[in-house]
Amino acid sequence: MKFDGTRRYIATDDLKVAVNAAITLARPLLIKGEPGTGKTGLALEVADALSVPIIEWHIKSTTKAHQGLYEYDAVSRLRDSQLGDERVHDIKNYIKRGKLWDAFEMDVRPVLLIDEIDKADIEFPNDLLQELDRMEFFVYETGETIRAKNRPIIIITSNNEKELPDAFLRRCFFHYIKFPDTQTMRQIVDVHFPGLKGHLISEALRVFYDLREIPGLKKKPSTSELLDWLKLLLNEDIDPAVLRETDNRKVIPPLAGALLKNEQDVHMFERISFMTRRKSGQ
Repeated sequence: MKFDGTRRYIATDDLKVAVNAAITLARPLLIKGEPGTGKTGLALEVADALSVPIIEWHIKSTTKAHQGLYEYDAVSRLRDSQLGDERVHDIKNYIKRGKLWDAFEMDVRPVLLIDEIDKADIEFPNDLLQELDRMEFFVYETGETIRAKNRPIIIITSNNEKELPDAFLRRCFFHYIKFPDTQTMRQIVDVHFPGLKGHLISEALRVFYDLREIPGLKKKPSTSELLDWLKLLLNEDIDPAVLRETDNRKVIPPLAGALLKNEQDVHMFERISFMTRRKSGQ
């Protein structure tokens, strides 16, 4: 198995190396990077490129590690016993398989995405150490051990909202997705908008990267937001010349709500643009 990117996903050489290293080592691939840099999309494209199934486990603040293994519904069993339901005689009827169990049962080697692991409690990663290492877990209610038929390709994403435990990090292959440079971003744009006019791309990218360079910006616009903005520019048939506007009364680029997501950043951009143009005599 080797990942070389896909037609829909522009993977840099270092990202390809990281994916293939994790596959070779049979270790989870821990992916970090700014929101919108394609961390979740990577898992989908790896599965597509390797023609294997994907199982997605999207983590929330309330998610517990055992939910990835299984959950036992004792309340339903008690209710059914009171109603005289025959299902109560088989406890397996009240075991709900989790995403890891599904992955372990696959007849082919799947991709298992554990998305945004840093959203959960700090103990969440440590609670999965043994299962991810041994590729097995014990079901206490039925007395059976579930072992992986094929070791899944595990891709774990994190937005770096909290530090992950050292014991967990030691078991992962780590890669940080750097924010795309202009050349790579042009390739990404071309995948989503093939044949887009060169002048519009050039001006849009200039505005986009200028926005990202504003010091103190609360939320820098991401790749996905750039794509949304370009879609709106095309839909409104915005002339590239509009993006070169130098009138101080029109410092905010058109449809900037796709890029700037809070009032503090809008005010900061207006203030810096005004001061810059004032100094230049415009």
